[in-house]
Amino acid sequence: MAGLFFICTSIYHIVAFGTPHLHSKSQDTHFPSPLKKIQLEILGLSSSQSQSGSFALILGEKGGNRRLPIIIGMFEAQSIAIQIEKISPNRPLTHDLFKSFAEHVHVVILEVVISDLKEGVFYSRIVCSDGATTFDIDARPSDAIAIGLRFGVPIFTVESVLSEAGIILSDLDEAEGDADDDEDEEDDEDTDTDSPRASRAQPEPRDPSGQVSLDELTKMLAQALEKEDYEKAAKIRDELNKRNG
Repeated sequence: MAGLFFICTSIYHIVAFGTPHLHSKSQDTHFPSPLKKIQLEILGLSSSQSQSGSFALILGEKGGNRRLPIIIGMFEAQSIAIQIEKISPNRPLTHDLFKSFAEHVHVVILEVVISDLKEGVFYSRIVCSDGATTFDIDARPSDAIAIGLRFGVPIFTVESVLSEAGIILSDLDEAEGDADDDEDEEDDEDTDTDSPRASRAQPEPRDPSGQVSLDELTKMLAQALEKEDYEKAAKIRDELNKRNG
């Protein structure tokens, strides 16, 4: 709510006083130039299994094989889901109110950009225009996407964000194949009563430091995605990125 109050206040200042305090394209903009933007599309929305009241919003690289999971709050998830399903609430939600307010002061939304990732927190900008000036407003990705959906504008990110936080499906397909092969081997061995695997469970492969191996983490990531447990997948992805430096 506080974030949307700031956005609405910013639009009011645009109409009343101009845009000196915002990131105008004619001034020093937030985005580097030239900016390589990557378009995203919404692939799914699922409830968090470890954080009550949270949801995982899954964004996919349009025309690519990378996925970007973002954890969002329940209110924002509801607002996004309502817009995706084209449901009209009895009374306007906060993001609907923002759209009505922007339209009345003749401000349009051009695009939404997930522009940065710092210490696990995503940052985004809502790129707007009042007809004379193009400017961008700081917003949480969940609010920015909920608003962007109502204006029917594209969602973008930048390569640095997607390369750091994205999950590549091609690597996961290979991992799933390896995991299936391992399961088949385990089934064959379990049918032999003389096999040690029939009498005791085997520990997960670990490297000399005592950590789960990179290969095993990759397989766990594939399994989490197959089960659509995107929150767990995001945590495993972060651990893989940390291990790979």
